[in-house]
Amino acid sequence: MTERLDGRQDSPAAEAAGEPPTGPADTPRKRTRLGPSPTVAIFFLLPAALLLGIWVIYPIVFSIFRSLFDSVGTGFVGLGNYATIFSDAGMLTTIRNNLIWVVVAPIIVTTLGLIFAVLTERIRWATAFKLIVFMPMAVSLMAAGVIFRLVYEENPDKGLANAILTTVHDTFSSSQGYPEARPREGDQSQVAAQDGGVVTKQPAQAGRPVLIPIVGVKPDVMPSNAQAAQAPAGDGLSGTVWFDFTPGGGGQSGAIDGTEKGLPGMTVEAVQNGQVAATATTAENGSFRFDGLAPGSYVVRLPQSNFEASYGGLTWLGPALITPAIIGAFVWVWAGFAMVLIAAGLAAIPRDALEAARIDGATEWQVFRKITVPLLSPVLLVVFVTMIINTLKVFDLVFIIAPSSVQPQANVVALEMWRVSFGGGGNQGLGSALAIFLLILVLPFMIMNIRRFRREDT
Repeated sequence: MTERLDGRQDSPAAEAAGEPPTGPADTPRKRTRLGPSPTVAIFFLLPAALLLGIWVIYPIVFSIFRSLFDSVGTGFVGLGNYATIFSDAGMLTTIRNNLIWVVVAPIIVTTLGLIFAVLTERIRWATAFKLIVFMPMAVSLMAAGVIFRLVYEENPDKGLANAILTTVHDTFSSSQGYPEARPREGDQSQVAAQDGGVVTKQPAQAGRPVLIPIVGVKPDVMPSNAQAAQAPAGDGLSGTVWFDFTPGGGGQSGAIDGTEKGLPGMTVEAVQNGQVAATATTAENGSFRFDGLAPGSYVVRLPQSNFEASYGGLTWLGPALITPAIIGAFVWVWAGFAMVLIAAGLAAIPRDALEAARIDGATEWQVFRKITVPLLSPVLLVVFVTMIINTLKVFDLVFIIAPSSVQPQANVVALEMWRVSFGGGGNQGLGSALAIFLLILVLPFMIMNIRRFRREDT
């Protein structure tokens, strides 16, 4: 036995075998804990856990409990409120609208964000462009709803959307609408109303101008370029369409007086045997002439389109377009958010892979489709799932943009939950059931996002 300086003894056999010395000092030591103790951690987490329980856990539990009772809260109805969600026609419309939102809005937002992120790498003023596109994120959804309520005004003088549409339409269409205008009636008049338009009573001949007096033209639809009516001269089939009204009274009915104005922009047709042989448009003085028309007799006709209201755009806030219109506002708000996230992911892509593909002869479209998009797929999925969650919870835009008359057609689950609970319905049992239904819809996507974040951290 050999005695060591630390008091331990080694046996001769151990020394001969070269084994490491053993003794009481080789017992495992306690591992030193890094960071605060569990008691301290619990102490700091307790306030957050308490607030989480008050603001999240308790409302969820209470909503589940309340959804099992009637509107008053005294009668137990079991799953009756949940059955109403899937049986009421209005509720089914709400679920259908939510389905449209979930399918359409995230795809558009993610696609636009991807396009903007890729294109901003190729322009000089990329920072300014990103700032402009991202700026709507600084606006609350309620303010965005007010903005787009004005954008979608049907009157082109107020609504930007219809102002653009009418400008484009009027650029490529020369027709001028005169709603409520009608031919002057009387035995001496050469024309009469027929099928919403105006036709001559007798076939017209070349060399004899056709006079078509019109009344009922409102001052606000009279074109500013209208000039004093004048009968055309020369051969051929021609005539004049004018407003047969003398301001202040006087004048001769059915005859062109000096102060009466022509009606420009009206479409005039020469009809023979039921077929349109030629078409002309009235000038600023209301005159028209058919060029290159074969000899013969024709019926001169003003088609119904002349007496319809001028193109005023689309009824964005009507039942047919209200949901797409609100989705457009949603895309305007969130496209910048998607662009910034995707641009961050795009900046992390190794440039070597992109350059190698270009050197190998790949086109820009092939590089984008086979390299950029696959490498960005994790970011795209996060953006897409986040947009799904936001569409399921959308409330402000629908409430502000949709007029009360079409809110049933634009309704979504979050808005219906508020309407039946606090917006006049007074049925908090059904409202609680809708809240739990919405929570069930959102939970899978939240769990999907959390799992992806955890996989990225490991």
